[in-house]
Amino acid sequence: MDVLHTAIWVDDVESMLAFYEDGLGLALEREFERDGVRNYFVGGESDAQIQFRHDGTDREPDPSGIDHLAVAAADVDATIDRLTAEFDSEVVDGPTTIEDLDVRIAFVTDPEGYVVELIERLED
Repeated sequence: MDVLHTAIWVDDVESMLAFYEDGLGLALEREFERDGVRNYFVGGESDAQIQFRHDGTDREPDPSGIDHLAVAAADVDATIDRLTAEFDSEVVDGPTTIEDLDVRIAFVTDPEGYVVELIERLED
């Protein structure tokens, strides 16, 4: 068993792809249309992906229990600076260093209002 992807509905596919590709360094790995719904998958070095679904209608983001999406970041502080300057992201929490876990984290918003946790693994 393995986690493959998480799917979320989005209104502005171009903004979301720019945020996740240009802002976070993920890559568009595949896309297709089925039953009038466009599907875009972005991913990084692991096999897990985030799927953006868009059917051409405007809808309010409905997290339906989604608290946040987590993405690895090489430098949390630099990533926050880039996302707030280029994508108008809001910092929801952090950045914070968690010594026990040897990570630095922060939570920011993406263009649709979903919360994204940035996780930087710290080196000894």
